[in-house]
Amino acid sequence: MASDEMGEKTEDPTSKRLNEARDRGQVAKSQDLSAALILLAAVAIFAGLGPLIAKRMMTVTRGGLESFASADAINLLLVEDLIRDIARSALFATLPVMVLMFIAAAAANISQIGLMFSPKALELKLERISPIAGTKRLFSKRSLVKTGINLVKLVVMVTVSVLVLITQAERVLGMPGLTVLTGMLETLRLLAELAIILVLLLLVMGLIDLIYQKWQHKQDLRMSKHEVKEERRSMEGDPQIKGRRARMMQEIASQRAQAEVPRADVIVTNPTHYSVALRYDSASMRAPRVVAKGVDHLALRIRLIARTHGVAIVERPPLARGLYFGVDVGREVPAEFYEAVAEVLAFVYRVEQDADRAAKQANQPVRPPVVGAA
Repeated sequence: MASDEMGEKTEDPTSKRLNEARDRGQVAKSQDLSAALILLAAVAIFAGLGPLIAKRMMTVTRGGLESFASADAINLLLVEDLIRDIARSALFATLPVMVLMFIAAAAANISQIGLMFSPKALELKLERISPIAGTKRLFSKRSLVKTGINLVKLVVMVTVSVLVLITQAERVLGMPGLTVLTGMLETLRLLAELAIILVLLLLVMGLIDLIYQKWQHKQDLRMSKHEVKEERRSMEGDPQIKGRRARMMQEIASQRAQAEVPRADVIVTNPTHYSVALRYDSASMRAPRVVAKGVDHLALRIRLIARTHGVAIVERPPLARGLYFGVDVGREVPAEFYEAVAEVLAFVYRVEQDADRAAKQANQPVRPPVVGAA
């Protein structure tokens, strides 16, 4: 059983492991889907800009030929000017296409993995340039399977192309009877239709490949139960250290309660789970202040200290929970608790005054504040 936990990868990768793999540049991405999206963008771009580019190039070429025809003699400078004009026109005509293709390529990758920059992926590692390691990767089981899948894809693409051409055999056979311009347009139209069919086929293959890549990526990053435990321990800390830290915090809170509760005006309780000690000095405080609070064991200790020192204890469960979760020790209560806290303090002060008055009437010494409930 211990060996299974140490070695067998049976657990899905944690988010931490996935993030670490992403930092190394290891993500689930389908090259086939990227290629299909880029090819789809290329078809759309050339369908939109192709006629404009062709018209521009034909205008430049026609102008160059007309200059040749009108020239008395063809010289080297004339040829250089024509070549320069054609190159400049080709550059300006294709520059928008290159920019759009770059954007399409970036979008095809971002759509799969989002924005990502991994410096670790650029680090030089010996296994990447090792001929032995490269040979092992080339003839590994995964590479052979990938090669076989690519061959199947190629066969499918070629088969579909042949079938499309067979269905369009009448159009292909009729092209020799067309004029040059009409024949070129018909050829381009046929190629565009074939490209659209192939792109749709590539998109389907790419989506299937993306699903497979995501599955394979998770399989590669699967973890053993021991690795999951070790990762959780490293993130949360050693349980013994956490327990020791919790005990220290409990002791600190208990010492604070021992010092502050006797000076408090009232203890607001749940009545069993939560206890919050409040103190108010109109001369130095703008609002009542939480001087101690606790839950369960510490809440009981706060109540015991309060009883020992005659501090009033008032049961107000909603207020006790609100103050415990909403106000840190040493902070003044926020405005939303003013009315409820003022009511509790008024009740305590009234009970204390009644006790003082009763003690004076009975000619008895003043007793400590009454412990009661509102």
